[in-house]
Amino acid sequence: MVREHRQCPKSPATSAFSMSANRHPRPARLPCMPRHTFRHRLRGRTRMNYTNHAAPQPNPHTTDTPQQHTGTPNPATADPLADDRRLAWVYFSQLCLGPCAELSELIASVGVLEAARAVRDNDLPHPLRRRSPDRHTADAAERDLERIERLGGRVVTPEDPEFPTWRMLALSQLDPDEDPTAAVPLVLWVRGSQSLSALTERAVAIVGARASTAYGENVTGEVAAEMATQGWSIVSDAGYGIAAAAHRAALAAGGTTIAVLACGVDRPYPSQHERLLAHIAEEGLIVSEYPPGTTARKERFTTRHRILAALADGVVVAEAGLRSGTRNTVQWARRLGRPALAIPGPVTTATSAGCHRMIREGRATLATCTDDVLTELTPLRLASAAVTSNTHIGMP
Repeated sequence: MVREHRQCPKSPATSAFSMSANRHPRPARLPCMPRHTFRHRLRGRTRMNYTNHAAPQPNPHTTDTPQQHTGTPNPATADPLADDRRLAWVYFSQLCLGPCAELSELIASVGVLEAARAVRDNDLPHPLRRRSPDRHTADAAERDLERIERLGGRVVTPEDPEFPTWRMLALSQLDPDEDPTAAVPLVLWVRGSQSLSALTERAVAIVGARASTAYGENVTGEVAAEMATQGWSIVSDAGYGIAAAAHRAALAAGGTTIAVLACGVDRPYPSQHERLLAHIAEEGLIVSEYPPGTTARKERFTTRHRILAALADGVVVAEAGLRSGTRNTVQWARRLGRPALAIPGPVTTATSAGCHRMIREGRATLATCTDDVLTELTPLRLASAAVTSNTHIGMP
């Protein structure tokens, strides 16, 4: 059955999306292991020296106003083993440098402190010994914590209230046998004073081509600005083209934005966006699963897509070529049960060919206005009441 697409009313004012006929765009259940778990494989070989504490769950019913990070807990009420556990989480972040479903299962089975002891002593099953054969004795956790504190940042572990646990629930249900990268981040390194759990309460990821056109940047800017003024956080990767346009539009509108990096949060990537990233850290957040000092590598860009999709209510693709990396973000969104939307462009432009294919194949929903995006992200709300200016995206 063909569903008739609803046309959004045009705004009386001239929009940046409107293009004249003669204008052309310029070129914590954590992931499960196979049926045999580490709890059975380590039985009799590891010693439970510590009591496992349930990770506190963040309140999913926060207010629309972004909350400030509250800093360190009151020493009078703090857990005496909290510092040791934080160091253990940081140790694992440096050890794995990315997702590790086997280690996540080990931590869920015996606790982070006992898991750290087993790894340091190399008292592990073979799969984990192969994961980091030469780094299990290297412990730079205190150094990493000092580096992030000097930057004014912090590390957020799954035991912290700021950790977006409910955002990661869908990711934790995936089978790592099918994809080894389908694992919840061990920790998240964060720069910025805002609360990560609060900023991801209502968030949309906007991604697209690096070699974007003027049309694509205008489309992105207007969608990002309108969403930001409605209290949505804009999530992207701080890259060239569409990502940069989304971040800048959100900041210009007085909203919040989150940049997810494929390197340490102390490394501006790309380097030409150092000032943009500094602005994002002031008004929003910079997030990475990699410890300070980690450089960007090809495989880290690939694993970052799952975090982009997980932190948002849905993914919007403004421009994408046929071989664009944004296809991975859309794929992750669909695996996590998030809606994916694509904005069409000129049929003669290669940078929109990927969007057209995703729409044609049913992998993304057609979006022609901000109201379309809101309707997909908030199906139980009256999107028309939430949007003050319903701007139509003019097709060239």
